[in-house]
Amino acid sequence: MSAADLQDTPDEAAFRAEVSAFLEARLERRGSDSRLSVMGSADDRVDEGRALLAQLDQGGWAVPTWPVEHGGRAATATQAAIFHQELARFETPDLYPFLVGISLVGPTVLTHGTAGQQARWLPGIRTGEEIWCQLFSEPNAGSDLAGLEARATRDGDDWRVTGQKVWSSRAHYSDWGLLLARTDPTVPKHAGISAFALDMRAPGVEVRPLRQMNGDAHFNEVFMTDAPVRDVDRVGDVGEGWRVAITTLMHERSAIGGGGGVTKARLIDLARASGASDDPLVRQRLANVISRMEVDRATAMRARAAMRAGRPPGPEGSGAKLRMGATLKAMADLALDLHGPGGVAFPAAPSGEQRGAAAGDNDWHRLFLTAPSISIRGGTDEVQRNILGERVLGLPSEPRPDKRVPFSPGASDAGDEPSR
Repeated sequence: MSAADLQDTPDEAAFRAEVSAFLEARLERRGSDSRLSVMGSADDRVDEGRALLAQLDQGGWAVPTWPVEHGGRAATATQAAIFHQELARFETPDLYPFLVGISLVGPTVLTHGTAGQQARWLPGIRTGEEIWCQLFSEPNAGSDLAGLEARATRDGDDWRVTGQKVWSSRAHYSDWGLLLARTDPTVPKHAGISAFALDMRAPGVEVRPLRQMNGDAHFNEVFMTDAPVRDVDRVGDVGEGWRVAITTLMHERSAIGGGGGVTKARLIDLARASGASDDPLVRQRLANVISRMEVDRATAMRARAAMRAGRPPGPEGSGAKLRMGATLKAMADLALDLHGPGGVAFPAAPSGEQRGAAAGDNDWHRLFLTAPSISIRGGTDEVQRNILGERVLGLPSEPRPDKRVPFSPGASDAGDEPSR
C-alpha cells in the first residue's frame, strides 16, 4: 500500500472541507485546556449534548451514515470517519450518553426493526430526546452472552419479563432499553433468545446505580419483575434475538474502538510542564505512547483505503478495541507518573465550566481509573483475541459442547462462541 492510498482522494478532501466549514461556523476549536473524555469518563452534560445534536441535525450530521429519510446523509463509512476526525478538533460536550442510541440501537433498528418502529424510535434517538441503554449482560452471562437467563413469557399481546441485567450504561436516566431475554428454554441457547425495546419506566423495572472506582456511577444493575413489554416492541422475530445481538455488538465494537478525544499534544504538554521531558526514560515512554497512537491512526487509514477499494470490513473492530485499551492504559500510567507524588491524590472534580490545571489534573486521574474498564466493556480482551485468532489467524474455535443442546439455567459454558 502506497502513501497515496492513505491520503484523501479529491472527493474526500472536498467532503472534509464541507464538514470543517459546517463545524467552524457553529463550534469553537479545542484548546490545550479542553476536558479529556474517554468512554464517558467526563461529567454527563445531557442538555448540552442535546443542544449539540440539534446543531448537527441541521445538516444530517448527527447521524451521518443513516438514510436521508431518517435524518442522516447516507454517508459512507469513510465519510463518517472523516466527519468524526473533524468533530474531534472542536470543543464539544461528551456525547457518550447518546452513544448506545445513536451508534448501537439506531443502526440495529434500521436493520431489524419494522417501518413503524423506525418511525417511532429513530427521531428521538437522533436528537437525543430519548436516551437508550443496552440490557444484554447478566451476572452469569457476560462473555457467554448466549447463556442469559432473563425470561420473557408471552401474555396475550404483551410479554412479561423477569430477570437481572448488569453493567447497563446510563440506565438510571434512560427512556428505553434494548433487551435480550430468553423466550424458549427448550431449544439450544442461541435459538431461544428474542430482542425487545423495554420502557425503563414500566412497572416492575428497578434500576440500581453501581459506584465505580473513578467516582462515576454510570453503570447500573437493572432488575425486572414481571415487567410488561408489548409485542409491538419486539425487535425482529421471536427466537431471532441472537441475530439482533450480533448486529448490535458489531456496531458497539466499532464505536468503542473509535476512541475518544485524547490528543498527543496534551500529553506532550504535561511532560514539558513536569520538567521531565529531558529524561530519556520519560521520552522513551512518551515515544511509545505516541507510536501506539500513530499505529491506531495508520490502521484506521488502512481500513479507509480498504473500504475505498470495495473490500468488505473484517474484524477491525476487535483489533481497534484491543489497541485502544492498551494505548489508554500506557497513556494514563505515564500521565500520573509525570505528576509525581501528586499522582496518588485524586483532586476534587471541577464544577461547572471550570478549566485549566485543576480540571486537567482531574481528567488524568479519571482516565487512569477508567482505562482498565476498556478491557472489559463491549467484550473482554480475551473475547477479542479469540475473534482475531479464529477469523484472522485461522485457529480452531473454542469447544462449544452446549451449543446444540436445549438450554437450562446454570448450564452455560464459558467456551461459547466469542461474541461478547
